[in-house]
Amino acid sequence: MTATANISPVNNMSVTAHTLFVCKSCASVWQDGKRVGESGGQKLLEQIQQLAENWELQEQFPIQAVECMSACNRSCVVAFAGQGKVTYLFGDLTIDDSAAAVLECASKYYNKQNGLLPWSERPEPLKNGILARIPALQLN
Repeated sequence: MTATANISPVNNMSVTAHTLFVCKSCASVWQDGKRVGESGGQKLLEQIQQLAENWELQEQFPIQAVECMSACNRSCVVAFAGQGKVTYLFGDLTIDDSAAAVLECASKYYNKQNGLLPWSERPEPLKNGILARIPALQLN
């Protein structure tokens, strides 16, 4: 007897896995092949993490630091990913005033079943910084 699993491309919202990726090497200063000081991405990550301590979705939408997201000419960079949803990659984020906007946009993304974020609904810092919208993986 062979067992089969029922796999659905879109799960119930309460069990959908989400992740906020933040590039921690963005806006780095390099000297002799080595990073000098704290990168802009690391500063943005720390600001987002600090704000997320009081964020209602902190348990459902974990923040994951990544070493590089290969958008160095458009730093600082973050991405929203959710199971059964489109994935967004945003760049050109300023270090000093983007953290709250990132969490606001992540909340909107979380509440959209398909993850689609119309331009008009995005916070100002994320309106023009879209680098990619990657379609959701469709399981057959």
